Amino acid sequence: MQKLNNNSIGVAQGESVLFSDCESGGEMWTGEGSRESRQRIIFKERFRGQPVVHCSMTMWDVDNSANVRADVTAQCIDGNGFDIVFRTWGDTRIARARIGWMAIGEVAERDDWDV
Repeated sequence: MQKLNNNSIGVAQGESVLFSDCESGGEMWTGEGSRESRQRIIFKERFRGQPVVHCSMTMWDVDNSANVRADVTAQCIDGNGFDIVFRTWGDTRIARARIGWMAIGEVAERDDWDV
């Protein structure tokens, strides 16, 4: 559990279309085996330290002729941002995916001293 020592808690959130591979013939739509798509998210305001980040799929368009497999995580988290990482494997074909995210953590106050 992350315990926050500050009364100033920030919540940042957003959505990002990670890929739209059916339009471009990209590997999520045409490939097989292990595949990964990664996108860096930069926060509009910096967190004091590493926030807690939650990611979830808000839209995905998949081919129904194979098993649907997906893994979505947040990696490389710091006060400035994080990477959304989407993975699939096997014969799964994913046309497009949109990921929603939320970050919660300590933020600086206007009256904080920078010593």
